[in-house]
Amino acid sequence: MSGIVDVVVLVAISVIGAALARRLGFVAPLVLLVAGLGLSYVPGFPEAELEPELVLIGILPPLLYVAALQTSVPAFRRALRPILLLAVGLVLVSAFLIGFVVHWLLPDIPFAACVALGAIVAPPDAVSATAIARRIGLPRRVVTILEGESLLNDATALVLVRIATGALAGGAVGFWPIAGQVALKAGGGVLIGLLGAFLAAKLHRKIEDPLLDDAVSLLTPFVVVIVAEELKSSSVVAVVIAGLYLGHRIPYLLSATSRLQMDAVWRLITFLLEGVVFLLVGLQLRHIGESIETGVGTTVSLTAAVFATLVVVRFLWMYPATYLARLVPRIRQREERPPITVPTVLAWAGMRGVVTLAAAQTLPPVGGKVPEYHRDLFIFVAFAVIVLTLLVQGTTLPWLAVRLGVRQDTTTEDALAEAGVQHQAGRAALEALDDHAGDAPTEVVDRLRALVGSRSNNAWERLGNQEQETPSAAYGRLRREMIGAERRVFKIARNEGRIPEEVLIRAQRELDLEESQLQRSDD
Repeated sequence: MSGIVDVVVLVAISVIGAALARRLGFVAPLVLLVAGLGLSYVPGFPEAELEPELVLIGILPPLLYVAALQTSVPAFRRALRPILLLAVGLVLVSAFLIGFVVHWLLPDIPFAACVALGAIVAPPDAVSATAIARRIGLPRRVVTILEGESLLNDATALVLVRIATGALAGGAVGFWPIAGQVALKAGGGVLIGLLGAFLAAKLHRKIEDPLLDDAVSLLTPFVVVIVAEELKSSSVVAVVIAGLYLGHRIPYLLSATSRLQMDAVWRLITFLLEGVVFLLVGLQLRHIGESIETGVGTTVSLTAAVFATLVVVRFLWMYPATYLARLVPRIRQREERPPITVPTVLAWAGMRGVVTLAAAQTLPPVGGKVPEYHRDLFIFVAFAVIVLTLLVQGTTLPWLAVRLGVRQDTTTEDALAEAGVQHQAGRAALEALDDHAGDAPTEVVDRLRALVGSRSNNAWERLGNQEQETPSAAYGRLRREMIGAERRVFKIARNEGRIPEEVLIRAQRELDLEESQLQRSDD
């Protein structure tokens, strides 16, 4: 019972912290980290410890899966070159450079352990970065690159961590063995992800109940990850591939009700998981800090060196990766040369998060074949890097993007594109109506024609004066007032016993669906 109470308390605190962060305009993970650190000093507050298996199999897969579902595959494919340069190239370079820096500061520590620490802190977690990017209106290509980097860099980092820790325990290390391991794990992850996505798609096509669709969607990332782990393949690659495949095909696999319901379910799960994880990180910081046996000076200098190396290396990598590739005529013709402010913002969007947390917990304990190294110190440095990147970069990224003018107002562009496609969709809808109307009542056909015209007009109205109320906006405002009046009548009738609860629920659902459509028109 106490365990259940602890979970409820943690979820409640994470919800309150996220609400406070939104109200203050801060990054939610940072607020929850600080809250967790503060609560760790409260006498009697439950101690928390995240098991690496829980993070790697229970928390990370659904977060990656949802991010992959929401990623545009065509946009991802167009930005694949910069994504791979960051997700593979930058992670490897960062890991080894940090390894050299740590080994230089602590020469008694095996180099393999230093590289393991570098791999742990190398991959940025773009959950916070993309949330900020969307909120302040960064260009879509920037958002796509950040999303793609966060989806693929986890696999690079986790594979390198396993190789480095294996070398630390006396495993063979060489270019060809490492290359073979990476290819085997990544290739196996791709195959498992595609197979899992194919089977999930088959189930979705046959299922008609939205609740069963939700259940299959919830199970998919966990099944894919468990199979990949059992077959010694990259579970991160597997779950990302499955999410990209299914996300691209969701419009053809699910009914409208299933899509709406599934989106709400995944948004809630993601919100709670992210909040609880960062709260737990804050709760662990005190215990980890107290368990360090090295001196304060060594701890501070090592943390500062690792953080500074991460920031500097990302900046030094970003500019050549952006501009040297455009010396190739084919790339220069296909991609415009971005202003220097764009790679600057991308370089500063390097916040660390869940992957660093999970990977740090997998460091092997000293003993047996594992030689002496400062495991508690390395874990503390990894956690401190998460805090510093969220505190320094997470809070200043919006200011920097605004200051440098790296923003993209796509309102008019999107409205114009939507209006053009809506016009084509309207014509297709009218042709379908003419083909299938048959002996349908004239008033029904006229009502459907009016609906098509209303949607087309609504799309074109978004291109007009935003300060003046459009007919569609006036319709939405007045219809919401009418819906409110209808709700009140149904509630009074239920309270007076004139209708049963089931009638109220059915009517409420219809009114809620209509109101949600009105909200879509206002957005």
